[in-house]
Amino acid sequence: MVFGRSSRKKRPVEPVTLKILVAGGFGVGKTTLVGAVSEIRPLRTEETLSEAGRPVDDTHGVETKTTTTVAMDFGRITLREDLVLYLFGTPGQDRFWFLWDELAQGSLGAVVLADTRRLEDCFAAVDYFERRSIPFTVAVNCFEGADRHPAETISAALDLDPDVPVMLCDARDRESVKNVLIAVVEHALEVSASRRRAAAAVTS
Repeated sequence: MVFGRSSRKKRPVEPVTLKILVAGGFGVGKTTLVGAVSEIRPLRTEETLSEAGRPVDDTHGVETKTTTTVAMDFGRITLREDLVLYLFGTPGQDRFWFLWDELAQGSLGAVVLADTRRLEDCFAAVDYFERRSIPFTVAVNCFEGADRHPAETISAALDLDPDVPVMLCDARDRESVKNVLIAVVEHALEVSASRRRAAAAVTS
């Protein structure tokens, strides 16, 4: 008698979904980053810069920028069959910061995108995530013509904790952005595990 092999179908994997914020100063490349890596058509809420906003929107260093995000950017990327990231890009101007608390709810971690020509523009994002204990990675967007500095120099300039990763990236390049997102997830999981161990030590 011949026995045939049973043809068991593999059950579809239910992916883990994680929320990642993309923050930073005005014109630093957040919308570009989300668009470069998203596997779906990214949702964008860009509006044309107007004369009315000129007194409050600092376009120094990004004089050619003609649009701005007024709510959020949204994209999605599947890192593995069982891991999907939802990306939420925050608006960069001060007058839209009231949206950050809403966007930050339920996030695993964040990318703080930086431009070495205007490094001070990302101080607010760094401060925001530090105050709320949200793990983050700093990604320096390497614009053409901008000075390149070692990660240690960037970390010192931003007064970061030693465990905060600092990476150089190209927000236009999919693989470069993927590496940043993988670093964010790994760092956030390490921070979460460390907090659990600390909490267990206190209660034991």
